[in-house]
Amino acid sequence: MSTANDRVKAKLDELGIKTEIRILEQDTRTAPQAAEVVGCDVGQILKSLIFRTGSGRALLAITSGSNRVDVERLKELVGETVLRADADFVRQATGYAIGGVPPVGHSGPVETFFDRDLFQHETVWAAAGTPNSLFPIKREDLSKLAGDRIFDFTE
Repeated sequence: MSTANDRVKAKLDELGIKTEIRILEQDTRTAPQAAEVVGCDVGQILKSLIFRTGSGRALLAITSGSNRVDVERLKELVGETVLRADADFVRQATGYAIGGVPPVGHSGPVETFFDRDLFQHETVWAAAGTPNSLFPIKREDLSKLAGDRIFDFTE
């Protein structure tokens, strides 16, 4: 495992979430790629998208792999301008590269929003810190991560 995978696993362990990080030969950078590799529906892939607010805060929109973020709705939720983040901002804010951003274990403060649609599945798959690593997470554990941060912000 890489250092990035180790950071994700340590955070999951700290939160009491039992899962196994899978390092794969294939790239899982996109939701369709990840779904094909693990043999699940694209909707079961947890897609992590980083945005930057007008004031420079990092936002993480975690959506079902089959959904697209409605940036205007996200803007309403945070009360300020929301822009797609570039690769440098993503790495600086989270400690991970695009395509491998996990839902936990970020290097800095990241305000997180969870897509309600993720919770219709018993298990979803999330990036584990690199573009070729994933971990399964059960709905009840995902609920622990999300807390009261579950919203409707997709198209």
